[in-house]
Amino acid sequence: MQNLENIINLCEEKAFDLHFSHAKKWKAEDASRVIVGYLPIYFPREIVHAANGMAVGIMGAGDRKQIIKGDAYYQSYICHLPRGVIEMALDDNLDDFDGFIFPAICDCIRNLSGMFRISKKGKFSRYFDYPQNFKRDIGGNFYLEELLKILDDIKAINNVKPSKEDLNRSIKLYNKNRRLIERLYDVRQEYPWRLSAVETYYILRAGLSITVEEHNKILEDVLEHIENNERGEQMDNIRVVVSGSFCEQPPIGLIKSIELAGCYIIDDDFMLGSRWIIGDVDEDTEHPVDALVRAYIERSTFSSAVYDVGNPKGKRLVDLVKRRDADGVIFSAASFCDPALLDRPELQKSCDNAGIPHINFQYHENTGQFKVIKEQAGTFSDSIKLWA
Repeated sequence: MQNLENIINLCEEKAFDLHFSHAKKWKAEDASRVIVGYLPIYFPREIVHAANGMAVGIMGAGDRKQIIKGDAYYQSYICHLPRGVIEMALDDNLDDFDGFIFPAICDCIRNLSGMFRISKKGKFSRYFDYPQNFKRDIGGNFYLEELLKILDDIKAINNVKPSKEDLNRSIKLYNKNRRLIERLYDVRQEYPWRLSAVETYYILRAGLSITVEEHNKILEDVLEHIENNERGEQMDNIRVVVSGSFCEQPPIGLIKSIELAGCYIIDDDFMLGSRWIIGDVDEDTEHPVDALVRAYIERSTFSSAVYDVGNPKGKRLVDLVKRRDADGVIFSAASFCDPALLDRPELQKSCDNAGIPHINFQYHENTGQFKVIKEQAGTFSDSIKLWA
């Protein structure tokens, strides 16, 4: 088992490698392998894995790449993420990717999928529309067709059609991955000082650009360290849930600012796609793709990117806060993120009705507004300690 500090350093390196060197090296080792990039938030990586591929999360350029060409493709009043991604595509960052998936998050991502097609990036570029109807015979059938289209896209490249056994094996590996991540959050709920929110972020984000087998081993090693060893020093911090950062990722400086302001982040939606399915996808079934469909229809988490009127997001957020025994909520959304900002009033209303303190601010991927955010979060923390 590796030293924990070495693991964290390795994860940080892989998490922010904008050339995805590890995934490209993995592909080069076998001519039948493919790598498929996907934008936030959720994509069922199991189907790519079963087809001898790796689904690689493209989370944007953040503050690690200067945006020049990307600004010519988009208007100024949208979030930063699409401009960063098109900049990466126009440079050489995404070379050697075989295909790209653009989940239905917002209109900006829909437009980005068209830009990739026009730019002839990859062998396929597919806009991946989620069902907004959660009836199995309507939304479920639609979603099944979407998954089968992607399997056909991959087969056209490497001539691999995954068997039932291949799909069930992949489902088991990703079930294990989600269980390990959930266990990591459970340990951090009890001992948040043993692994900071920033370190947790590195570990989860690294998992988007390496194989699931490698990531499971990393998670097991990290859990072995933080479950059995004292690390860090307990502080007089409040415990918060961060909500609204499900797509454009917050800068590391922002996460650090919240922590330095006296807040333990014990749950969040930063890497929401890795935790999207609650519980396990059914294993060892005759129709494993159907099992993935059922999991999405029946066991999806909540997000502003999904219209689920029958399962109110405000109630689900309140339930999460109570389950994590959190002191409050920090609403943190990217500037111009329409889905998050449109949902925020209803989510705040639900928190008000439940007596849960909350604060909100917006951020850009590449701006240094952390001093103000730290002051806001610090005031929020102090007010809860003094008067809650």
